[in-house]
Amino acid sequence: METARELLLHELKDMLDAEQQLVEALGKQAEESSRPELKKAFESHQAQTEGHVERLQQAFQELGEEQEESECHGIRGLIQEHEAFKEESPAEDLMDIFNVGAAVKVERYEMSSYESLIRLAGELGEKKIAQLLTKTLREEQQTEKKMAAFSKKLKPEQLGVEAEEAPGRGTRAGSRRRSRRAA
Repeated sequence: METARELLLHELKDMLDAEQQLVEALGKQAEESSRPELKKAFESHQAQTEGHVERLQQAFQELGEEQEESECHGIRGLIQEHEAFKEESPAEDLMDIFNVGAAVKVERYEMSSYESLIRLAGELGEKKIAQLLTKTLREEQQTEKKMAAFSKKLKPEQLGVEAEEAPGRGTRAGSRRRSRRAA
């Protein structure tokens, strides 16, 4: 690779693969969601991501280039992280919390990638490509805000601190039992 155009094509292929992987991953996240509003959000994001795939395909057409196979290792890693978490058999509420956090990570990865692509397309004078990618970037930014808002709303049902005792201190239940015995 020796030219900025080759870099642009490389990065477009990378994002095309990322978006294609995400279409499938978002479907899985929708199925895993225990909350109807979260399921709907993942389904909506999946449909939006299908549009991102179409825009990237359009970018290749605009450039008169073929869409060669590529693998986005960054997104692949985030999907593998999800699969590893699922193997731990988390409670439904924790799966929802994890999936929302994973969605925020993915959106931030995509936003950084699209910002770089837009800058590179602009430097190459590819205004149409930059416009297509800017539309996708705006959607990614909106989705990140929605998922960040979900993240603030979702709370784990079991915090896991009730059963633990800090050194020198009892749990609340233990303290109450001791107080009753003393009375």
